[in-house]
Amino acid sequence: MSRRGWALFMAMAVIWGLPYLLIRIAVRQLDPGVLVLLRTAPAALLLAPVVIAQGSFAPLVKNLRWIAVFGIIEFGVPWYLMSTAERHITSSLTSLLICAVPLLAVVAQRIRRTEEHISRRRIGGLGVGALGVALLVGLDVRGGSLVWIGFMLVVALGYTIGPIILATKLTHVPGTAVVAGATAVVALCWLPWSFEHWPSHVSSETWASVATLSTVCTAGAFLVFFQLIKEVGATRSVVVTYFNTAIAVVLGIVGLHEPLTVGILLGFPLVIVGCVFATSSPREPALV
Repeated sequence: MSRRGWALFMAMAVIWGLPYLLIRIAVRQLDPGVLVLLRTAPAALLLAPVVIAQGSFAPLVKNLRWIAVFGIIEFGVPWYLMSTAERHITSSLTSLLICAVPLLAVVAQRIRRTEEHISRRRIGGLGVGALGVALLVGLDVRGGSLVWIGFMLVVALGYTIGPIILATKLTHVPGTAVVAGATAVVALCWLPWSFEHWPSHVSSETWASVATLSTVCTAGAFLVFFQLIKEVGATRSVVVTYFNTAIAVVLGIVGLHEPLTVGILLGFPLVIVGCVFATSSPREPALV
């Protein structure tokens, strides 16, 4: 990748490494549906003036159907399922299951027969990264049931399809318009549910977590992610989920006092190596 591509990649790794910790804190007091509303509504309100100032309101309205589809598939449903699952399974298992996204993206690319080829070098990088993540978080499926694991696989599927929609249907739409429209649609969908499930008390710690999730990990993150997709492609961009897991584990050790294990010491370098190879330019005949 280019230097700009790596800069965007690293920014996304940090920004999307934060939610695992923040969601864990927020769902102690908030219903998952309420959390989705509180992540999306502020982001939509923050971006609305930017959309108007840029003159992007007309493209938003013109492409509202695909923007709504993207919002529902990328975070409207996945964020509810993830928040629900994190009430029952460990954040380590959650992040491991999210790392199915790059592999699903490769499968989707082979089915779609896109022009972006996948070399053996990148396939090998995906495998190395997957091994590193397995060592990082372990394979302790005893931490949850098949239902919650199934929830996370649906999340991974949504995270796979979302970038494909961006890369094929919304490349001509300004990123601010897409994020503002998508978050507004999702917020409206979850508004009736949130009225019925609003908590009686919310601590300052929870509000701080929600504010960070909405401004940094939603509004800011997707604007950066759009640029990453344009720079490196949809399939290569989702490899960032490997590095997200490494960041999430580090934050778990520091913020949640989780143990520093041998798996972490061995897995972290493999995640880095896997990311380098999986995001590299082809140097040999492609597989597709």
